[in-house]
Amino acid sequence: MKVNTQSVNFNADQKLIVFIQKRMDKLDMYYDKVIKSEVYLKVENMSEKENKIFEARVSVPGDSFIVKKQCKSFEEGADMAVASLERQLKKRKEKLRAHL
Repeated sequence: MKVNTQSVNFNADQKLIVFIQKRMDKLDMYYDKVIKSEVYLKVENMSEKENKIFEARVSVPGDSFIVKKQCKSFEEGADMAVASLERQLKKRKEKLRAHL
């Protein structure tokens, strides 16, 4: 799956982009009809430690799923977002099977 990663107000490290690509590739195991996925990485200028925002949009035929997580690191945000997307994609697949 091709993941389009965009970092807002900073330059993302290549290791981070590879990490996100690997995490997002796992979604193909749960739902193989993913059209595209976009990831937005943002850093908010706040005094809080959880100032990193990981936002992912996964497009599937007829729908798209958006997950937004705010964490201490982008890796943690990626893990949480992918887990959430896994649940949503499994639910969609089960719903489609029920209609067959």
